[in-house]
Amino acid sequence: MPVRKRKVLAPHIRAQQNPVMKPVTLSTERLRLCAFTPEDTEAAYAACQDPDIQRWTTIPSPYGREHAEQFIQRMVPDGWRYDSEYTFAVRPRDDDTLLAAISLHHPRSGTWEVGYWTAKEHRGRGYMTEAVTAVARWAFTALDTIRLEWRAEVGNQGSRAVAEKAGMVVEGVLRAGLLNKDTVRDCWVGALLPSDVGLPGAYPYLPARTEPTWTEPAGTGTGAG
Repeated sequence: MPVRKRKVLAPHIRAQQNPVMKPVTLSTERLRLCAFTPEDTEAAYAACQDPDIQRWTTIPSPYGREHAEQFIQRMVPDGWRYDSEYTFAVRPRDDDTLLAAISLHHPRSGTWEVGYWTAKEHRGRGYMTEAVTAVARWAFTALDTIRLEWRAEVGNQGSRAVAEKAGMVVEGVLRAGLLNKDTVRDCWVGALLPSDVGLPGAYPYLPARTEPTWTEPAGTGTGAG
């Protein structure tokens, strides 16, 4: 299959060409990923009282109702409007229950980073893996994303399990790679490429060849014994 020749635009250029990015809706077998509404404020506030969400994500702690209001009424729409962050409410296909939140953020050089949380009572059912997969395919096909990254503080096993189930390759640890609660922390970093989910990339990909293992030569110099 020939590689598509597409021009990947920097976020600020895309924003100039399309200054108001309207939220989209994505569907999976069980889920609907769509816009947050003011009616989600109470559910978002309740979900973010979970100590694990406050510990491992960058949301404020303690988390007040005013934070939920600011998130839904300002941060989410501004992210879509300015083409800087795309946030989805994750719901069942057949009702409006708020199960989770997922976003694409920190755009840079054709790369987006995915972040997410799931309400405690809805974990363990594979919802977030399904949501990450859907968002990844949308990023690769609609945003010309070259590489989708995931980062989580070292020790956040729940987030890592979701990332790996969605196909992310964990590539290593970044020292001081994550700022959370005014403290820089070491983080895992992983990535998903279009080819990992059976899609063509915006550009050809030439992986590095594996370098041969270096071994010390049997002898050096010109001396004789």
